[in-house]
Parts: sequence; structure tokens; C-alpha cells
Amino acid sequence: MGTIKVINDENHFQTELSNASTRLVVADFTASWCGPCQRIAPIFQQLSTKYAKAVFLKIDVDKCQETAAMQGVSAMPTFIFYRNKAKVDTLRGADPTALENKIQQYYGSEEGEEAEAVSGHMDLQPFITKAQCECLNESDDHSLEHCLNSGGGYLQSDCDEQLIISIAFNQAVKIHSLKIKAPSDKGPKTVRIFINQPRTLDFDLADSYTSVQDLEFTAEELEGNPVNLRYVKFQNVQNIQFFIKDNQSGSEVTQIDHLAIIGSPISTTNMGDFKRVAGKKGESH
Repeated sequence: MGTIKVINDENHFQTELSNASTRLVVADFTASWCGPCQRIAPIFQQLSTKYAKAVFLKIDVDKCQETAAMQGVSAMPTFIFYRNKAKVDTLRGADPTALENKIQQYYGSEEGEEAEAVSGHMDLQPFITKAQCECLNESDDHSLEHCLNSGGGYLQSDCDEQLIISIAFNQAVKIHSLKIKAPSDKGPKTVRIFINQPRTLDFDLADSYTSVQDLEFTAEELEGNPVNLRYVKFQNVQNIQFFIKDNQSGSEVTQIDHLAIIGSPISTTNMGDFKRVAGKKGESH
């Protein structure tokens, strides 16, 4: 039986967000007088049972006006999704299919649970903007997208062993470590890492630019175990680029079965989400 926690006030809400840690939080901003809210309530209950690892909260906007205002809620029902106390998405309206799709998007796979053991971090895959990702020298049949999901095929280089992988996020993130699964002969060896570049670097620039960090992978490290980055240097990342210079055996083809980036979204409150409750902009209180 799924449990939905009914929120009493702003302190209670913040406590639940903190307690959830890296788990997905789905908050239903509802009102007793709102017909669509009442219609989707039983579905919300069912989803809380189906996705038992997530935390489901019900927030009555009349009882919790402060929370509703601070989260920018202006229509009911509004569903807001959080991970690591950061707002990751919003859905307005009583659309059961859209609601479940959003939960699936941010819920994290069973495999993603391992990442939670990495000091409160998670697989950042839900925050990757696939449309803005790019890979130079990828094979037509084995492209970047294949290695961003576990069990989704693999990425392979085309003309020679080098690859440049550019990954964009839909919000700023902190990156703690990388997990790469790759064959012990064709897996990457020397990897140069760059962040927050205005565009994808070409091979000459990737060779000559100063990187944020260079990694030398051993065959053992290509078994999908976390390899830590210099965390202090990866505190505000919008995009990350990897220049894979060579592979383990010096052969012409580099292959990556799965690339996971472990970290957490930065807990920022978008000031644009604040609704001014008292007074107009520019007035003193």
C-alpha cells in the first residue's frame, strides 16, 4: 500500500525534502474545492504504491499557502518533482499519463540505486538533455545515445580510436564521479575532461586546451565502478566534454558500453518561481 504524506506547513515540507535525500519526491499541490484534483487523487494513490521508492506528498494550498507561494504554484493540481531538494520538473493539470511519464523519467532505474551509495549522489541521466548532446567520430550504428542507458547497446568510434563526447544538462549539476563499462581491450584509456564550453571542442582544441582533469583508466576501472573526479572542480556544471585520446590496446576502435555520470543537481531556488505575496515589486514592506 503506497503511503502519501500529508504536509502540514513549510517546515514539515522542508523536512520531508531533506529526509528523502536522493530519492524522487512527487508533491501534489491540491485543493479540496478543485474537481480535477479530486479526480486524480486515486491515481496519485495508485502511483505511490507502484513507485514505492519515491516519496509522495500531498499539499493543500489553502492550508499551506506559504509553501504553495514559494514553489510558484498558481493552478491546481500542480505536481512538482524534486531530487536532492532541487526542483527538477513541474506538471500542471490532472493528466494521469503525463504524471506517470514524469515519475518514470526521474524515478531512476534499479541500477541507479547503486549510485545512491556514492555519498548521497545519483546517476544524473534524468538531467541530460539528449537533443544537445553530441559525439564526434561516433559510428553510425553505435552512437552516443546507446551508451547513455545501461543495456542500450554501445558507443563505438568510427575512423580511428579517438572520440569527443559532449553532454549537456537541463540544469546546473555537481559531478562527483564517473562509471564506465567497456571491454578491457577497446575501452578508453586516456580521457581529458572539460566543462562549460560554449560549443563542442574539435580534436585539435581538445588536445591543446587545458583540461579540468585528465584521467588514465585501467582495465579494472572499466567494469562500471565509480572513479572519483576532483569534486571541488565540478561544482557548477552545465555541460561536460570528454576527449578520449586512446584505448587500452592501442587499436583503431574504442568502445563504451555504458557511461554514467554520478552527482547531484544543485539545490537552487529559481527566483522567478517566487510569487510576490504582499505588495508589488519595488514597494518596501
